[in-house]
Amino acid sequence: MPANNNRPPLGKVRRARKIFRELGEIHPDAHCELDFTTPLELLIATVMSAQSTDKQVNKVTPALFAAYPNALAYAQADVADIEEYIRTTGFHRQKAKSIVGIGQALLERHGGEVPANLDDLVKLPGVGRKTANVVLGDAFGVPGITVDTHFGRLVRRWELTEEEDPVTVERQIGELVERKDWTLLSHRVIFHGRRVCFARRPACGACALAPLCPSYGIGETDADKAAKLTKFPSD
Repeated sequence: MPANNNRPPLGKVRRARKIFRELGEIHPDAHCELDFTTPLELLIATVMSAQSTDKQVNKVTPALFAAYPNALAYAQADVADIEEYIRTTGFHRQKAKSIVGIGQALLERHGGEVPANLDDLVKLPGVGRKTANVVLGDAFGVPGITVDTHFGRLVRRWELTEEEDPVTVERQIGELVERKDWTLLSHRVIFHGRRVCFARRPACGACALAPLCPSYGIGETDADKAAKLTKFPSD
């Protein structure tokens, strides 16, 4: 049988999986940082998180979720009323339209329930692959890779991919790590991007992944100075 030349190099696979394990030591608590109790709440919160922070979204969702407890409530909502609840998350007008549209689409197509598959999720207003994979992984336990700005930045710094297109990045990284680990990998990488490997000034000198990182040195290498840059919750 001829060799499959499309398989990633074994060395890259091993390095990717070692990075995954090391990230587990660095961020043992890695998880979705959006607050939610149902798939619908997670879907709405993730749509709201675009161009915002999870922390800011979590400030407004308790009141929003209390006022709109199900898809019917969102479907019947006045867009202007939704805007007032989510104004501080940015781009509130477009997000409010998407949220009302999601409620209407869920009623029309899915009996008011959030679908548990990628194809149906990405057909909802304002929902792309990134949002869909968050919902699948954290609400339904379906493995998915969430390629946000942190994830893309870090996997390129680690030279696990050279691609910029999120769909291509998702596919290439998915070939390196076991499918069962995709969701947890996403959380660990995003945690690392938020706490250590920043866009403008990575804390290289305080990073336990330094021996595995081809980009070591692009940020602060002095251990003490780098440690002061990190943003762990206990800091």
